[in-house]
Amino acid sequence: MKLKFFLTSLLFVVLSVLTGCEPLLVLDPKGPQAATQAKDIMLSIGIMSFIVLAVFGILIYLLIKYRASKQSEDYEPPHIEGNPIVEAIVIGIPVIIVAFLSVVSVQSNYKVEATPQGYEDKEPLVIYASSSNWKWHFSYPEQGIETVNYLFIPTDRPLEFKLYSHGPITSFWIPQLGGQKYAMNDMVTTLHLAADVPGEYMGRNANFSGKGFAENTFNVKAMPEAEFDEWVKEVKETAKPLTEEEFKKLIEPGHLGQLTFTGTHLEFSPAPEHNHGSSDSHDDHDGHEESDHSESHSDHDGHEESDHSESHSDHDGHEESDHSDSHSDHSGH
Repeated sequence: MKLKFFLTSLLFVVLSVLTGCEPLLVLDPKGPQAATQAKDIMLSIGIMSFIVLAVFGILIYLLIKYRASKQSEDYEPPHIEGNPIVEAIVIGIPVIIVAFLSVVSVQSNYKVEATPQGYEDKEPLVIYASSSNWKWHFSYPEQGIETVNYLFIPTDRPLEFKLYSHGPITSFWIPQLGGQKYAMNDMVTTLHLAADVPGEYMGRNANFSGKGFAENTFNVKAMPEAEFDEWVKEVKETAKPLTEEEFKKLIEPGHLGQLTFTGTHLEFSPAPEHNHGSSDSHDDHDGHEESDHSESHSDHDGHEESDHSESHSDHDGHEESDHSDSHSDHSGH
């Protein structure tokens, strides 16, 4: 009776908690990239669920089949050295599962790293998303505007985010549109997304970056492109320009609300270069050439001076020897 009451109560609590849960954002995709990832997650969950159920089923079968029985006291089970069929199943099935998931993961990775499927022929909207402690700055170079801690995007158009950081490494993530990607201080990373459905979504920094990490979030609103163009026009008419002095204040550590500016900080504080090591390599090459040239020149000069001094000393030595020999002969005479 007590066990029945306990199980009933536990079931009631679990159902009550789950009823109030919202669907997981990663399993509620609103764009092609997120849909690809959600499909992979559900596939992995399905495979793992099958494995768990199969293992528990086999365990229950073995516990029942080979439970203690009324055998004679001198009974000894047959000695088995191994079973090729069992060993093939134990080793082969995990190998097949891992290989299958690896192929699926690689294919999906190529999909989410490229322009979203169905948007290949459309011009992407380029947005520079940069982080600072603990804010997000969104620069629209094509539109000439910038926002802080909120992002407006058009639907049915590919989005190309250029990610970097003004401070520690962060991670840009909009769960319902796609996976996360790191934003770093000395280089730019590119993330391709797209929104199929208008709506409001949550975005955040998915990488711990200090005491303000928990509030390092931003709001995303996807809207039809005509409505997006109207918003851009309104910003240009009403927002104040972003100056270099104002931007220096914005990137100082702290939290801010949602801000809007005309102009972008890219005009006076451009993003890092993608190939940040190329210029250094070129300088090293030039440096090596100059060093080799100067060493060659100094060696050449050194050899000339050495040869000249040796020749001069030999000449002086011959003159002095001849002069002394001549003088001794004269004195003898």
